[in-house]
Amino acid sequence: MSMRIIAGAGKGRKLFSPPSITRPTSDRAREGLFSSLISSFGTLDGLHFLDLFAGSGAVGVEALSRGAGLVESVESNSASAEVCEKNFALLLNQPDLGKFKVHTTTTFEYLNHLANKEFEIIFLDPPYDVSNTEIEKILKKIQSNNLLSKFGVIAIERDAKGAVFAWPEGLQEVKVRSYGQGAIHYGSHAQ
Repeated sequence: MSMRIIAGAGKGRKLFSPPSITRPTSDRAREGLFSSLISSFGTLDGLHFLDLFAGSGAVGVEALSRGAGLVESVESNSASAEVCEKNFALLLNQPDLGKFKVHTTTTFEYLNHLANKEFEIIFLDPPYDVSNTEIEKILKKIQSNNLLSKFGVIAIERDAKGAVFAWPEGLQEVKVRSYGQGAIHYGSHAQ
């Protein structure tokens, strides 16, 4: 699957693809995700973005290209994490580029060592075989570690035909958008 940066400073640049063990977020789903995020925030300029289960890093690279001030990508597979680094490197010569960091570790390990660092946007794109129970544990950890800013958004890509996970107390689903076989679930702090 050929992937590209859709908009921003790196628009049109072709992204490197990871080994076939990952299922990259499609251009269509990424376009929908960022359209929704721009609708919520007006701009990504200066926002902090956390990309869990990053794979190729396409979503985090897109956020950085569109002006995010900080993108942290977490990927446990070392070959995919290398591809993620290469994709971020495509933007290194852009002026006013935000900061990025690729963490080669599991999502749980990363979250276990992180507290009180707020992100306006947290994106999860776990393999479809990651259970809903695991997703719920991740959401609880995000909440207990105070990682989502007051008006932040969590977006989770899952199989559109799969069983739906439960949002923990204090978080609520705002909307769901389907893109082919995948669906993106959007959540925020409960009001």
